[in-house]
Amino acid sequence: MPAMAEPFWKTKSLEEMSASEWESLCDGCGKCCLSKLEDEDTGDIYFTSVGCRLFDAGTCRCRDYPNRLAVVQDCVGLTPANVRTIAWLPGTCAYRLVAEGRDLFDWHPLVSGDPDSVHLAGVSMRGRVTASEAEMGEPEDYLEHMLEEEP
Repeated sequence: MPAMAEPFWKTKSLEEMSASEWESLCDGCGKCCLSKLEDEDTGDIYFTSVGCRLFDAGTCRCRDYPNRLAVVQDCVGLTPANVRTIAWLPGTCAYRLVAEGRDLFDWHPLVSGDPDSVHLAGVSMRGRVTASEAEMGEPEDYLEHMLEEEP
């Protein structure tokens, strides 16, 4: 019986991936779509349970993914170059894992074959978003949604 080929995320660098391979790395957890707070003195990043105004908390996907960078001023489009430098990418993020030479978790849809496995494993933000950025007024409003630790 012939040996199975290694999956692309184990054999290619982020820069070598096709557009479809790159997009498939997103596990749909929604963590990168949460508002984050930065301590101006220390640079520490704190996650909140506030979703971006385009974030669909039920599907954990962007409601307007193709236009998100134009619609949301502070949306960060992930690239092979910047995933290596963005400190707030969660430790479970496939882009971060691959950039660091680590493997994907068993619950990642590319490994499990099930797009819902990230939700079934309790890793996504499904059911955990408490507000939308569109509902927030003052910066202080985010403090009541600050999470104790990275989701």
